[in-house]
Amino acid sequence: MINIKAHIPNTITCLNLISGTIACILALHGPEPLGALTGWQWAFIAIAAAAVFDFADGATARLLKAYSDLGKQLDSLSDLVSFGLAPTLLMYSVMRSADISPIWWVFPLLIVVCGALRLGKFNIDTRQTTSFIGLPIPANAIFWIGVVSWISTYGCPSGWVLALIILFESTLMVSSMRMFSLKFANFGWRENFRRYVIILAAILFVATNGLPGLAWTILLYILISAVGRKE
Repeated sequence: MINIKAHIPNTITCLNLISGTIACILALHGPEPLGALTGWQWAFIAIAAAAVFDFADGATARLLKAYSDLGKQLDSLSDLVSFGLAPTLLMYSVMRSADISPIWWVFPLLIVVCGALRLGKFNIDTRQTTSFIGLPIPANAIFWIGVVSWISTYGCPSGWVLALIILFESTLMVSSMRMFSLKFANFGWRENFRRYVIILAAILFVATNGLPGLAWTILLYILISAVGRKE
């Protein structure tokens, strides 16, 4: 008899993958209006949906005690599409839409390559159970949503500026910098002070700046991780 319960987390993970694939397709439509929103904006929504499914599959696996090696690998493959390839195509689309020289178009590839390396290292590194080494790939995706939204509002900087930003963010994913996890083991104020700071900052940044505030939130997360105590 088929154990349906065991397949529920993997089904949710596949929804993450589907959402990420949709985001990739929509990203290539760039600033073109697709109904009420642009292709980029629809891609943001698809990436956000992928993030929800990414959280839900792990929570469901813990709730149902339905862990599997297949689920672990499927989760990483889905995350690479949703939070690595989709931001890559977003930035490629931005550069094309802004008529930036094709010489700079190769730089967005660093996002997906470093994302793959980040996920591969995470899967074999037993030190990353309660904290991270390098920027988590979902945080990478959130950052690029903020950047693309900022560009949509204020205009695109030069190719070399975008290349430097991409290089900085991609390098962080494969760096050895310790970064605290945003998952709550409990809701105590002292143990979760930095997590509450990030949540409050995200609310403030988005309330005052809109979606570009997501980029500032991730930069603050990086800064706090860099100067805070190590976990």
